[in-house]
Amino acid sequence: MMIRARVQALQPDWVVDEAVSGDEALVMAAQSAPEYVTMDVNMPGLNGFDAADQLHTLAPNTRIVMLTANIQESSRVRAESIGLKFVQKPITDASILQVIAYLTAQP
Repeated sequence: MMIRARVQALQPDWVVDEAVSGDEALVMAAQSAPEYVTMDVNMPGLNGFDAADQLHTLAPNTRIVMLTANIQESSRVRAESIGLKFVQKPITDASILQVIAYLTAQP
């Protein structure tokens, strides 16, 4: 909810949907391919890495940012290997600006 509120404050024209789990995010993405996704590594059900990997199959043009407190090097490497931007928690205005800059940058 905190990420959603901060993103909407900075990008009021964006439609922001929220899923409570990786599984729900995949169902939502199948119904309407999102342009951008933020998620955590640790979520109920399907973890963030597996959800992101499957999301790339469902919506290959979706840009995904992994926001997480799980800062292990293995997590960073795995995020990069599946094409995710990795941003460390805690969520701050600076980290949200970093996320938005990445998501909206020209490929």
